[in-house]
Amino acid sequence: MKTFIDLRSDTVTKPTEKMLQAMVSAPLGDDCSGEDPTVNRLEALAAERLGKEAGLLVPSGTMGNLVSVLAHTQRGDEVIMESECHMYYYEVGNICAVAGVIPRFVRGHNGVLNPDDVKKAIRDANIHYPPPKLVAVENTHNRGGGTVTSLELSCAIGDVAKERGLYTHLDGARIFNAAIALGVDAKDIAQPFDSVMFCLSKGLSAPVGSVVVGSRGFIERARRYRKMLGGGMRQAGIIAAAGIVAIETMTERLEEDHKHARYLGEGLHLISGIHVALETVQTNMVYFDVGRLGLDSVSFIQELERYHVKASPRPPTGIRMVTHRHISRENISYVLNVIEEIAKRHLIPQ
Repeated sequence: MKTFIDLRSDTVTKPTEKMLQAMVSAPLGDDCSGEDPTVNRLEALAAERLGKEAGLLVPSGTMGNLVSVLAHTQRGDEVIMESECHMYYYEVGNICAVAGVIPRFVRGHNGVLNPDDVKKAIRDANIHYPPPKLVAVENTHNRGGGTVTSLELSCAIGDVAKERGLYTHLDGARIFNAAIALGVDAKDIAQPFDSVMFCLSKGLSAPVGSVVVGSRGFIERARRYRKMLGGGMRQAGIIAAAGIVAIETMTERLEEDHKHARYLGEGLHLISGIHVALETVQTNMVYFDVGRLGLDSVSFIQELERYHVKASPRPPTGIRMVTHRHISRENISYVLNVIEEIAKRHLIPQ
């Protein structure tokens, strides 16, 4: 059976041989008791890399964001966030259903928040309003197209929150992609935020897990909520071992994924009937629209699969493709040829 070129997400990445070897030989203990030396090493490494006091291994980014919200807020508090952010859009409404907080949306430009808009969204105390407690930022921003928030804007948002006594949380699932795009250290991106979550299992290619970092007091609270949500694990060093290798060996190579995404975006831009906003192709994601072909998202993806190419739908007529370490430049060239062939068959004359 022919292998698919899988551009659905960087979550499809498989662990490296070095990760698998580390998992087999990892020293283990009971992480719920703080006795797993490999987990402890990963948490310390993650905290050091992002300039925070402590870290917490969690099974997923979704849980990492949720325990962060729980540790920063109380039920009935308000969380200010971008209107298309992952925490709202793709995490099953958990901040409302579990944390009991109220989202207050601010529309960004391709997912990037304007600090002035954040400032306007923070309302003064009023018996009729939920008290604002937290500002959440996503960097890179998924639905924005993999777009990056600059250090200047991050610091300005942090200053706005601090002036009003609010905490800040960074959904940094792909923070190392943001660091590569900005040409800075991930620690610099994390600096304005009280807490940061990042994923090990996306472009970094570990099989499972994310890490939350912040102050020791924050991590103590988050650890308790992790246990409450069923995220307390036992010999979790098997997972952590791959995460250590991911952080130590996989961050710099993300630049290759960005180059491949740019090659894909620029190629799509040249195909009649395909619309791609090149200004959003900043990291490893490419969003494009196929409406001019008379196809919806699902139909277009079905066409792609006949050529053994997989992508993600963004209905009604949007498509997302994500580059990662299993995708080569040759793969991208093939995909561009496939899409050009599909477009020629379906392009609606103007």
